Amino acid sequence: MSGELPQTTPPVPTDPLEQLLIERIRKGAIELPLLPQVASRILAMVYDPDAEAAKLAALIHQDQALAAHVIRIANSPAYMTRNPVVSLQHAVSMLGMNLMSELAFSASIKGSAFKVPGWDDEVKGLWHYSLASGAYAKEIARMRRFNVESAYLCGLLHGIGRPVVLQTLVALSKEQGTTLSKESLHQLLDGYYIQVGLLVADEWGLPPPVVESIGFHVDYHYAKTAKQECMTTCLAGRMAKHFLDPDTMDEATLREHAVFADLNLYPKDIDALLAHKDKVQAVVEAMPL
Repeated sequence: MSGELPQTTPPVPTDPLEQLLIERIRKGAIELPLLPQVASRILAMVYDPDAEAAKLAALIHQDQALAAHVIRIANSPAYMTRNPVVSLQHAVSMLGMNLMSELAFSASIKGSAFKVPGWDDEVKGLWHYSLASGAYAKEIARMRRFNVESAYLCGLLHGIGRPVVLQTLVALSKEQGTTLSKESLHQLLDGYYIQVGLLVADEWGLPPPVVESIGFHVDYHYAKTAKQECMTTCLAGRMAKHFLDPDTMDEATLREHAVFADLNLYPKDIDALLAHKDKVQAVVEAMPL
Protein backbone atom coordinates (compact mmCIF):
# COMPACT_ATOMS: atom_id res chain seq x y z
CA MET A 1 0.00 0.00 0.00
CA SER A 2 1.44 3.35 -1.00
CA GLY A 3 0.35 5.57 1.91
CA GLU A 4 1.12 5.16 5.59
CA LEU A 5 -1.24 6.02 8.43
CA PRO A 6 0.20 7.76 11.52
CA GLN A 7 1.50 5.28 14.07
CA THR A 8 -0.53 5.19 17.28
CA THR A 9 -0.50 2.88 20.26
CA PRO A 10 -3.69 0.79 20.09
CA PRO A 11 -5.62 0.25 23.33
CA VAL A 12 -5.26 -3.12 25.01
CA PRO A 13 -8.46 -5.10 24.33
CA THR A 14 -10.35 -6.48 27.33
CA ASP A 15 -12.67 -8.77 25.34
CA PRO A 16 -11.16 -12.30 25.16
CA LEU A 17 -12.70 -12.80 21.71
CA GLU A 18 -11.06 -9.61 20.47
CA GLN A 19 -7.72 -10.75 21.88
CA LEU A 20 -8.04 -14.04 20.00
CA LEU A 21 -8.99 -12.21 16.79
CA ILE A 22 -5.95 -9.93 17.07
CA GLU A 23 -3.72 -12.96 17.65
CA ARG A 24 -5.11 -14.67 14.54
CA ILE A 25 -4.55 -11.55 12.45
CA ARG A 26 -1.01 -11.10 13.84
CA LYS A 27 -0.12 -14.70 13.01
CA GLY A 28 -1.76 -14.56 9.59
CA ALA A 29 -3.99 -17.42 10.75
CA ILE A 30 -7.24 -16.02 9.36
CA GLU A 31 -9.02 -18.41 7.00
CA LEU A 32 -9.37 -16.33 3.84
CA PRO A 33 -11.91 -17.08 1.09
CA LEU A 34 -10.56 -18.30 -2.23
CA LEU A 35 -11.01 -16.08 -5.27
CA PRO A 36 -12.69 -18.26 -7.92
CA GLN A 37 -10.43 -18.74 -10.93
CA VAL A 38 -13.02 -17.29 -13.29
CA ALA A 39 -13.27 -14.18 -11.09
CA SER A 40 -9.50 -13.76 -11.16
CA ARG A 41 -9.43 -13.89 -14.96
CA ILE A 42 -12.39 -11.51 -15.25
CA LEU A 43 -10.62 -9.10 -12.90
CA ALA A 44 -7.61 -9.05 -15.24
CA MET A 45 -9.92 -8.24 -18.16
CA VAL A 46 -11.42 -5.22 -16.36
CA TYR A 47 -8.02 -3.47 -16.50
CA ASP A 48 -7.03 -4.77 -19.94
CA PRO A 49 -7.90 -2.29 -22.74
CA ASP A 50 -7.33 -5.04 -25.31
CA ALA A 51 -9.74 -7.53 -23.73
CA GLU A 52 -12.24 -9.00 -26.18
CA ALA A 53 -15.96 -9.53 -25.60
CA ALA A 54 -15.87 -12.98 -27.20
CA LYS A 55 -13.18 -14.11 -24.73
CA LEU A 56 -15.25 -12.82 -21.81
CA ALA A 57 -18.30 -14.76 -22.97
CA ALA A 58 -16.18 -17.91 -23.46
CA LEU A 59 -14.66 -17.51 -19.99
CA ILE A 60 -18.02 -17.17 -18.26
CA HIS A 61 -19.35 -20.08 -20.30
CA GLN A 62 -16.77 -22.39 -18.66
CA ASP A 63 -18.84 -22.19 -15.45
CA GLN A 64 -22.38 -23.21 -16.37
CA ALA A 65 -23.85 -22.17 -13.01
CA LEU A 66 -22.23 -18.74 -13.28
CA ALA A 67 -23.35 -18.39 -16.91
CA ALA A 68 -26.97 -19.14 -15.98
CA HIS A 69 -26.74 -16.75 -13.05
CA VAL A 70 -25.36 -13.92 -15.19
CA ILE A 71 -28.10 -14.35 -17.82
CA ARG A 72 -30.72 -14.30 -15.05
CA ILE A 73 -29.24 -11.05 -13.67
CA ALA A 74 -29.09 -9.55 -17.17
CA ASN A 75 -32.84 -10.19 -17.50
CA SER A 76 -33.66 -8.58 -14.13
CA PRO A 77 -35.42 -5.18 -14.06
CA ALA A 78 -32.10 -3.48 -13.23
CA TYR A 79 -30.51 -4.43 -16.55
CA MET A 80 -33.18 -5.88 -18.85
CA THR A 81 -32.94 -4.66 -22.40
CA ARG A 82 -35.80 -4.25 -24.90
CA ASN A 83 -35.66 -7.95 -25.76
CA PRO A 84 -34.93 -10.82 -23.35
CA VAL A 85 -31.29 -11.93 -23.18
CA VAL A 86 -31.04 -15.57 -24.31
CA SER A 87 -27.27 -16.25 -24.36
CA LEU A 88 -23.99 -14.91 -23.02
CA GLN A 89 -23.00 -13.60 -26.43
CA HIS A 90 -26.35 -11.82 -26.61
CA ALA A 91 -25.85 -10.39 -23.11
CA VAL A 92 -22.39 -9.07 -23.96
CA SER A 93 -23.64 -7.43 -27.16
CA MET A 94 -26.65 -5.87 -25.42
CA LEU A 95 -25.09 -4.79 -22.11
CA GLY A 96 -21.49 -4.20 -23.14
CA MET A 97 -18.31 -5.86 -21.96
CA ASN A 98 -17.68 -3.63 -18.95
CA LEU A 99 -21.10 -4.21 -17.40
CA MET A 100 -20.95 -7.93 -18.13
CA SER A 101 -17.54 -8.10 -16.42
CA GLU A 102 -19.00 -6.42 -13.33
CA LEU A 103 -21.98 -8.78 -13.20
CA ALA A 104 -19.86 -11.90 -13.66
CA PHE A 105 -17.22 -10.84 -11.13
CA SER A 106 -19.81 -9.88 -8.51
CA ALA A 107 -21.76 -13.09 -9.01
CA SER A 108 -18.64 -15.24 -8.76
CA ILE A 109 -17.34 -13.76 -5.46
CA LYS A 110 -20.59 -13.66 -3.53
CA GLY A 111 -20.71 -17.40 -3.04
CA SER A 112 -17.12 -17.65 -1.85
CA ALA A 113 -16.78 -14.65 0.46
CA PHE A 114 -20.32 -13.94 1.65
CA LYS A 115 -21.26 -17.19 3.35
CA VAL A 116 -21.46 -17.66 7.14
CA PRO A 117 -24.09 -20.31 8.07
CA GLY A 118 -26.38 -19.22 10.89
CA TRP A 119 -25.69 -15.52 10.31
CA ASP A 120 -27.70 -15.12 7.13
CA ASP A 121 -29.22 -11.73 7.98
CA GLU A 122 -25.83 -10.21 8.82
CA VAL A 123 -24.19 -11.62 5.66
CA LYS A 124 -27.11 -10.44 3.55
CA GLY A 125 -26.71 -6.95 5.01
CA LEU A 126 -22.99 -6.93 4.22
CA TRP A 127 -23.63 -8.10 0.65
CA HIS A 128 -26.29 -5.44 0.08
CA TYR A 129 -23.88 -2.82 1.41
CA SER A 130 -21.20 -3.97 -1.03
CA LEU A 131 -23.57 -3.91 -4.01
CA ALA A 132 -25.02 -0.52 -3.08
CA SER A 133 -21.53 0.92 -2.56
CA GLY A 134 -20.46 -0.38 -5.98
CA ALA A 135 -23.56 1.10 -7.62
CA TYR A 136 -23.11 4.50 -5.99
CA ALA A 137 -19.38 4.50 -6.77
CA LYS A 138 -20.22 4.14 -10.47
CA GLU A 139 -22.62 7.10 -10.33
CA ILE A 140 -20.06 9.27 -8.51
CA ALA A 141 -17.36 8.29 -11.01
CA ARG A 142 -19.63 9.13 -13.96
CA MET A 143 -20.41 12.51 -12.38
CA ARG A 144 -16.72 13.33 -11.84
CA ARG A 145 -15.54 11.62 -15.06
CA PHE A 146 -13.37 9.12 -13.18
CA ASN A 147 -12.71 5.50 -14.25
CA VAL A 148 -16.16 3.92 -13.73
CA GLU A 149 -15.01 0.28 -13.79
CA SER A 150 -12.27 0.86 -11.22
CA ALA A 151 -14.67 2.85 -9.01
CA TYR A 152 -17.16 -0.03 -9.06
CA LEU A 153 -14.57 -2.57 -7.93
CA CYS A 154 -13.33 -0.25 -5.17
CA GLY A 155 -16.90 0.32 -3.94
CA LEU A 156 -17.81 -3.35 -4.16
CA LEU A 157 -14.68 -4.68 -2.42
CA HIS A 158 -13.66 -2.05 0.16
CA GLY A 159 -15.60 -3.88 2.87
CA ILE A 160 -14.51 -7.38 1.83
CA GLY A 161 -12.88 -7.85 5.23
CA ARG A 162 -16.22 -7.71 7.07
CA PRO A 163 -17.62 -11.13 6.10
CA VAL A 164 -14.19 -12.66 6.79
CA VAL A 165 -14.04 -11.08 10.26
CA LEU A 166 -17.59 -12.31 10.87
CA GLN A 167 -16.67 -15.85 9.83
CA THR A 168 -13.57 -15.77 12.06
CA LEU A 169 -15.48 -14.48 15.09
CA VAL A 170 -18.18 -17.11 14.69
CA ALA A 171 -15.53 -19.84 14.54
CA LEU A 172 -13.65 -18.43 17.55
CA SER A 173 -16.80 -18.10 19.67
CA LYS A 174 -17.67 -21.71 18.83
CA GLU A 175 -14.19 -22.88 19.81
CA GLN A 176 -14.40 -20.97 23.10
CA GLY A 177 -17.96 -22.00 23.84
CA THR A 178 -19.03 -18.37 24.14
CA THR A 179 -21.96 -16.43 22.71
CA LEU A 180 -21.23 -13.70 20.16
CA SER A 181 -23.55 -10.77 20.80
CA LYS A 182 -24.58 -8.58 17.88
CA GLU A 183 -23.34 -5.47 19.67
CA SER A 184 -19.88 -6.98 20.16
CA LEU A 185 -19.94 -8.33 16.61
CA HIS A 186 -20.52 -4.94 15.01
CA GLN A 187 -17.86 -3.28 17.18
CA LEU A 188 -15.30 -5.89 16.14
CA LEU A 189 -16.33 -5.72 12.48
CA ASP A 190 -15.81 -1.96 12.51
CA GLY A 191 -12.50 -2.32 14.33
CA TYR A 192 -10.80 -4.97 12.18
CA TYR A 193 -12.37 -5.16 8.72
CA ILE A 194 -9.70 -2.97 7.12
CA GLN A 195 -6.79 -5.06 8.45
CA VAL A 196 -8.45 -8.28 7.34
CA GLY A 197 -9.57 -6.73 4.04
CA LEU A 198 -5.93 -5.99 3.24
CA LEU A 199 -5.09 -9.65 3.91
CA VAL A 200 -7.82 -10.65 1.43
CA ALA A 201 -6.52 -8.12 -1.10
CA ASP A 202 -3.03 -9.61 -0.85
CA GLU A 203 -4.34 -13.18 -1.16
CA TRP A 204 -6.51 -12.30 -4.18
CA GLY A 205 -3.90 -10.09 -5.86
CA LEU A 206 -6.36 -7.20 -6.16
CA PRO A 207 -5.37 -4.16 -8.29
CA PRO A 208 -3.53 -1.31 -6.48
CA PRO A 209 -6.48 1.17 -6.58
CA VAL A 210 -8.71 -1.41 -4.88
CA VAL A 211 -6.05 -2.19 -2.26
CA GLU A 212 -5.59 1.49 -1.50
CA SER A 213 -9.35 2.02 -1.28
CA ILE A 214 -9.62 -0.79 1.27
CA GLY A 215 -6.89 0.78 3.37
CA PHE A 216 -7.72 4.47 3.01
CA HIS A 217 -11.43 4.89 2.18
CA VAL A 218 -11.95 6.37 5.67
CA ASP A 219 -8.72 8.40 5.89
CA TYR A 220 -8.46 9.17 2.17
CA HIS A 221 -6.17 12.16 2.78
CA TYR A 222 -3.35 9.64 3.39
CA ALA A 223 -3.80 7.96 -0.02
CA LYS A 224 -1.06 8.74 -2.51
CA THR A 225 -1.68 6.99 -5.84
CA ALA A 226 -5.45 6.35 -5.82
CA LYS A 227 -6.90 9.29 -3.90
CA GLN A 228 -9.76 9.71 -6.39
CA GLU A 229 -10.82 6.09 -5.86
CA CYS A 230 -10.47 6.42 -2.07
CA MET A 231 -12.64 9.57 -1.96
CA THR A 232 -15.19 8.00 -4.30
CA THR A 233 -15.30 4.88 -2.12
CA CYS A 234 -15.67 6.95 1.04
CA LEU A 235 -18.70 8.75 -0.37
CA ALA A 236 -20.14 5.61 -1.98
CA GLY A 237 -20.00 3.82 1.37
CA ARG A 238 -21.79 6.68 3.12
CA MET A 239 -24.42 6.82 0.38
CA ALA A 240 -24.92 3.05 0.75
CA LYS A 241 -25.33 3.35 4.52
CA HIS A 242 -27.95 6.07 4.06
CA PHE A 243 -29.72 4.02 1.40
CA LEU A 244 -29.84 0.84 3.51
CA ASP A 245 -30.44 2.41 6.94
CA PRO A 246 -31.50 6.07 6.80
CA ASP A 247 -32.16 6.06 10.56
CA THR A 248 -28.49 5.37 11.28
CA MET A 249 -27.16 7.66 8.52
CA ASP A 250 -29.76 10.39 8.02
CA GLU A 251 -29.59 12.80 5.07
CA ALA A 252 -28.34 15.74 7.14
CA THR A 253 -25.45 13.67 8.50
CA LEU A 254 -24.70 12.36 5.02
CA ARG A 255 -24.53 15.86 3.53
CA GLU A 256 -22.26 17.36 6.17
CA HIS A 257 -19.18 15.23 5.33
CA ALA A 258 -16.16 17.00 3.84
CA VAL A 259 -15.79 14.39 1.08
CA PHE A 260 -18.42 16.22 -1.03
CA ALA A 261 -16.28 19.36 -1.11
CA ASP A 262 -13.12 17.32 -1.62
CA LEU A 263 -14.75 15.71 -4.67
CA ASN A 264 -15.90 19.15 -5.84
CA LEU A 265 -19.55 18.13 -5.63
CA TYR A 266 -22.24 20.75 -5.08
CA PRO A 267 -25.68 20.44 -3.39
CA LYS A 268 -27.32 19.83 -6.78
CA ASP A 269 -24.88 16.93 -7.32
CA ILE A 270 -25.85 15.46 -3.95
CA ASP A 271 -29.52 15.75 -4.97
CA ALA A 272 -28.71 13.92 -8.22
CA LEU A 273 -26.92 11.11 -6.36
CA LEU A 274 -29.82 10.72 -3.90
CA ALA A 275 -32.19 10.51 -6.88
CA HIS A 276 -30.48 7.25 -7.94
CA LYS A 277 -32.10 5.42 -5.00
CA ASP A 278 -34.49 3.37 -7.16
CA LYS A 279 -31.70 2.41 -9.55
CA VAL A 280 -29.51 1.23 -6.66
CA GLN A 281 -32.44 -0.70 -5.21
CA ALA A 282 -32.88 -2.53 -8.53
CA VAL A 283 -29.16 -3.43 -8.61
CA VAL A 284 -29.32 -4.82 -5.05
CA GLU A 285 -32.44 -6.85 -5.81
CA ALA A 286 -30.95 -8.22 -9.04
CA MET A 287 -28.22 -10.15 -7.23
CA PRO A 288 -29.57 -11.88 -4.10
CA LEU A 289 -27.37 -14.22 -2.05
